[in-house]
Amino acid sequence: MKLNHINIVVKDIPAAINLFEKQLGFNCIQNRKDAIAVLTNTDEFALVLWSSKLNKEPTVHYPENFHIGFYQPDKETVMAIYERLKTENVIFESEPKTIRKTFGFYFHFDSLLIEISVMPASFE
Repeated sequence: MKLNHINIVVKDIPAAINLFEKQLGFNCIQNRKDAIAVLTNTDEFALVLWSSKLNKEPTVHYPENFHIGFYQPDKETVMAIYERLKTENVIFESEPKTIRKTFGFYFHFDSLLIEISVMPASFE
């Protein structure tokens, strides 16, 4: 079964659209007055960005260790993304390094934790 979409809650829809388009390969196909946006990528995956303003409780709380991840083909690609992200309003947990059986890094953006890494060999 193929995962087709996921809905994530963020505080700043325009900033999230910018990050996902500029740095993570998505294209915004719908933006409803900065309340809900739908982005897609080359894998035909739909990422729905939902404004926290639409929730009954506007504070965003993801569980500890919840994150979204983007596998890359090699260390060079991970490093290139890391260098590009230095120009964005993100907070890095560390520089790219060996993490378990892979190489990558985590960063915080808005209320999200995002991982960029090489696919672990055990998953291939």
